Parts: sequence; structure tokens; C-alpha cells
Amino acid sequence: MSDTLVVNEIYLSLQGESTFAGLPCIFIRLAACDLRCSYCDTAYAFTEGEKQPLGQVRAEVHRLATPFAKPAGQTPNLPASGASGPAVLRLPLVELTGGEPLLQKNSLPLMQTLCDDGFTVLLETSGAHDIAAVDPRVRRIMDLKCPGSGEAARNRWENLRHLKSTDEIKFVIATREDYEWAKASIAEHKLDSLCPLLFSWAHPLAPEQQSKLLKPVPPGQTPISRRELAEKILADALPVRFQVQLHKVIWVPEQRGV
Repeated sequence: MSDTLVVNEIYLSLQGESTFAGLPCIFIRLAACDLRCSYCDTAYAFTEGEKQPLGQVRAEVHRLATPFAKPAGQTPNLPASGASGPAVLRLPLVELTGGEPLLQKNSLPLMQTLCDDGFTVLLETSGAHDIAAVDPRVRRIMDLKCPGSGEAARNRWENLRHLKSTDEIKFVIATREDYEWAKASIAEHKLDSLCPLLFSWAHPLAPEQQSKLLKPVPPGQTPISRRELAEKILADALPVRFQVQLHKVIWVPEQRGV
């Protein structure tokens, strides 16, 4: 593979979100994003990164995965969330995140190659770009941007028809208005019939994470606490998974590489 990607960082940690939360995961954070969500905690990835050959990225993934290698026939079996039947997850997981991975066309062959290598591959994507070309073996975790992000107009609703039961839709909830918008969107588009739904509480940014590049929360919106969000989900009996960013509970919220 002679093509390249602009990579911000590659590291091993625990998956902090999604239905895979808590599992060991190798993160490939790609540089660049064309959205500026109000709550973005990785603004450093907008511009920071270095060009790496795809073969080098793949080699680093295999190096980090080496301690998890098992003798032939001893690959650990774990249930695959959202799958229609039994499946084998090779640990660690591998996730492409950003930034926005789909801004770089060579993310597609990298994901395909990692799937060929036997990894369970996750893609974190903003929902603003076409997901149709992503290898069908990849578990796509796709945002639908709520109004509090400042980027709701960028949602690519056409992506809904490409989602499979093994994909996931994530709503980042920062305000009460975000909650009501997400609840209405689920009902209008019957999203609970497509795939698992995630309500992710927007953890407040630490001072060093705040960037002047981010869009402001639209005026007239009311912040929501994680307790209020959880209680609203229960009161409305929503078919969603509440989540907080697990890595921000384990480590300091602004720490990179975790």
C-alpha cells in the first residue's frame, strides 16, 4: 500500500463510547474536519498530523495488537452488539476516528485491509459525509448532529438508508433542546428499527480544550446535566443507550492518547 493518510495519533486504550464501551481498542485518529461542533474535544486534530503510508499505519496497528495475540484456535469469542447472530470479535478492536476519517479517501482501503486482517473495525463519523462506500464489514458509528452542536444543517439524512443493524447512531446531547430534537427525530424516522441508538452526554470542555474555531451553542438553549438526561430517557421510555465518555471518567478529561 503506497498511498498515505494524514494521521494525528495512533494509540491503544479502552473504547470509551458505543455498545463496545470498555473493550480494548486501537484508535487511529486522522487529521482534519470540516465541522466545528460546539462541544468538540479534539480540535487539535483539525490541523495537527503527519503524512504516513498506509502500510506504516497498518504495521503500527499490528504492533499494538501483538500482546493480545492468541494461539491458533483461541481467538476470544464475544457477543457482537446489534448482530443478527453469533460473531467473533478479534481484540483489540480498531477504530478510525478524527477529525473526520471520511475526508481522506485512503481511509476506505485502510479499513478494508484491517477487516481482511481479521480485526473488528469501527468508524466514528460525523454523519455529514456519504457512508455508502465504507466496507460493509465495518461497524459505522454515525452522528446525527443536534441543534446544540451548531452543525445540525450538515446532517446527511440520505445516509440512513445505508445503515445496517450492526451500525449505530449517536446523538450528542448538550441541551434540553437537543434532547427534544433527538426524541422527535427517532419518532419521525423510526430510527429504533434501524440500529442501536446512543445518547451521549456532552461533557463540558476543559479550558485547554476550548477553541475559538468552534461554533457557539445557538442562543436560547438550556444546558442539560447528565442526571437530567438519564431521567428524561427513563421518563419517556426511549429505546436508547445512555452513555458518558468512559475515558473521561478513568483519566482526566483533557488527556490525549486515551
